[in-house]
Amino acid sequence: MKIESKKIARYADKYCITKGGKFRLKDIDPGDTGKFKSVDFAKDLLADGIKLMSHLQQKLYAQNRWSLLLIFQAMDAAGKDGTIKHVMSGINPQGCQVTSFKSPSTLEMNHDFLWRSNVALPQRGQIGIFNRSYYEETLVVRVHKEMLKAERLPEALVTKHVWEERFEDINAYEKYLARNGVKVVKFFLHLSKAEQKKRFLARLDEPSKNWKFSESDVKERGYWSEYQDAYEETIQNTASHNAPWYVVPADNKWFTHLVVAAAIIEALDSLDLQFPKVTPEQEKALAEARKLLKS
Repeated sequence: MKIESKKIARYADKYCITKGGKFRLKDIDPGDTGKFKSVDFAKDLLADGIKLMSHLQQKLYAQNRWSLLLIFQAMDAAGKDGTIKHVMSGINPQGCQVTSFKSPSTLEMNHDFLWRSNVALPQRGQIGIFNRSYYEETLVVRVHKEMLKAERLPEALVTKHVWEERFEDINAYEKYLARNGVKVVKFFLHLSKAEQKKRFLARLDEPSKNWKFSESDVKERGYWSEYQDAYEETIQNTASHNAPWYVVPADNKWFTHLVVAAAIIEALDSLDLQFPKVTPEQEKALAEARKLLKS
């Protein structure tokens, strides 16, 4: 395609974390807009990016070797659903699957914490999207430790090292996925507390948005600091070249969408996707088919 992937992909580089040791959440401003002077230019760039993403997805599907797993994590009202909707608007639904992870069911609680994610992984040639994921185990479960008790792990296994061990398990799991052709890209939509308040009030003030509001959202807001600490430590311990984190400024939705699209394009482009080459035997069969159609 004429659209240059590198031209768009570079807008995500600033927010990519592959080595988490020195990462601090405060270093990324939720209101950052990448020095864009024109919102319209950014939206035009996103439209080009969506076209390019569609082209790359066709190659991914046709080649049928790799799969792409996109993980979205965020505080309430950060815009996960809207980002998925806008950024993936040009993707062929046949090659994409979205899984939203809610509170674990009884069946899921009777398995290890990675089980329900494992059964939802994308097939080769497909894009899988996790709206929340196994990272809830180092986020909401860490903030609300009573949830860990509800998992009914043997008491001897629940030690002061349990979170370090879960980081180790996740890193090993994502390395396993990488070795099996699953490209993992993780997004934390970084929303400010002030913008979250603004969006919650909009849900209350606008009748068309009332359905989005939940009392539990306000209760969770009371744990803001605990969640920020949990996100920071999770990113510090699970960012890698195999499965990078993108900490995406989320106060301005148009910029969030652009950065996420750029990161997805960068991930797909790194796979060096190609349409399958036609073999001499296939060329011969195509020539025969042409003759039959013209006869």
